[in-house]
Amino acid sequence: MEWQAPAVVLDVRPLGDSGAVVTLLTEEHGRHAGLAKGGASRAQAALWQPGNLVEVRWVARLADQLGALTGEIVHAAAALAMEDPLALAVLRAATSVADGALPDREPHPRIFRGLVALVARLAQGGEAALPELVRWEAELLAELGYGLDLSRCAVTGSTDDLGFVSPRSGRAVSEAGAGAWRNRLLPLPRFLLGQGPSEPADWLAGLRLTGHFLARDVFGTHHRPLPVSRELLADRVAALVAPPAEMG
Repeated sequence: MEWQAPAVVLDVRPLGDSGAVVTLLTEEHGRHAGLAKGGASRAQAALWQPGNLVEVRWVARLADQLGALTGEIVHAAAALAMEDPLALAVLRAATSVADGALPDREPHPRIFRGLVALVARLAQGGEAALPELVRWEAELLAELGYGLDLSRCAVTGSTDDLGFVSPRSGRAVSEAGAGAWRNRLLPLPRFLLGQGPSEPADWLAGLRLTGHFLARDVFGTHHRPLPVSRELLADRVAALVAPPAEMG
């Protein structure tokens, strides 16, 4: 068995003296792991960094074996993101969510292409990539069967002034339809509706929205919490919204 494909590195775990088990996301083969001999060595450590775009070759005697991986760097996203802490946090959150949410060896081409686009957007900085991350997470939810319905208000049927999402059903709710339940609903950032620019408060609302359903419907069904890197990203964005008070 053998294949070659572009891939995004999702996770790397050392094995033995210098080997590494590398988990990748590819368009045709989905989330797929392999053994990179020397993958944890100095010569290869920069290659197998989560978030990097790589061209890989996987070889195994049988389809269900771990197999051996070799690869070449296409875009060193992890190294480039080191200069922007927010961009690095976005990259780590995205790769950890993909690694934990996607089933093994099941192709999800739309999610792969969306992750590649997100990695490319990081070149513009973490702030530019944050709305892209939230949209990608919403696509991931839909791909796994837990899509949000943001087309019309679940209460009134209106398509106007959609401002909230029901935490139970995932359906949009308008300003008029929210009523006394407003405080129990999740705010819906307008950029998810393709409307207007966004700012840190919108990014935080988006992260909390997709994070709620990822935690409940994807990670929660496997009795696992959201990845730590995803929680740390939300904390970082929350700090942008409400910076800590200066010491007197």
